[in-house]
Amino acid sequence: MILETLEVGPLAVNCYVLGSREGGEGVVIDPGDEPEEIIRAVAEHKLLGKIRYILATHGHFDHVGATKKLKEELPSARFLIHKLDVELLDILKDQAGYFGCPEVEKPHVDGYVADGDTISFDGIDLKVAHTPGHSSGGVCYLTDGKAFVGDTLFAGSVGRTDFPGCSAEELVNSIRGKLLPLGEDVVVYPGHGPSTTIGEEMRSNPFLTGSYF
Repeated sequence: MILETLEVGPLAVNCYVLGSREGGEGVVIDPGDEPEEIIRAVAEHKLLGKIRYILATHGHFDHVGATKKLKEELPSARFLIHKLDVELLDILKDQAGYFGCPEVEKPHVDGYVADGDTISFDGIDLKVAHTPGHSSGGVCYLTDGKAFVGDTLFAGSVGRTDFPGCSAEELVNSIRGKLLPLGEDVVVYPGHGPSTTIGEEMRSNPFLTGSYF
């Protein structure tokens, strides 16, 4: 399996290029910015023309900002997002402006993901887990001991819950109900910062072990 992490954009989002093998099929998760750099990584792994999906963990501008341009370069790729986050795509300009970032173009949505769905490509299955809290339509993509969690969970922290559509209670329920049961050895690939494991977060994440919420 190919897995490359690219830190993109002014908010340092982790964009993941996931492929079955060199020259096989693949997906891009959370292309937040720097489409040229993402295309470089795709080409390096011989995945040009073979990216099946562009997957958003949620609809915040820093996670989907390069999607429109990326789709122009990867016409085989379908952009998928949870339906509850589609309304966030309508206010990408406002989102970016709030952080003083350049305007983001709204991408065309090709389809929707929902809790329990499986996205398959070239022998790899990604199971979709709906994990609201940081956003109404936040999702995680789970496969083979790996969890791509967006801004649901970080190493030592969790996603913000002070935006419209956020809920601290929902976020903790999502983590406890959908992520912690995956098992301590599962590697967590977050939307920002370093990777971690479910076990490490169960033991030391203050938002899970303390009384922040």
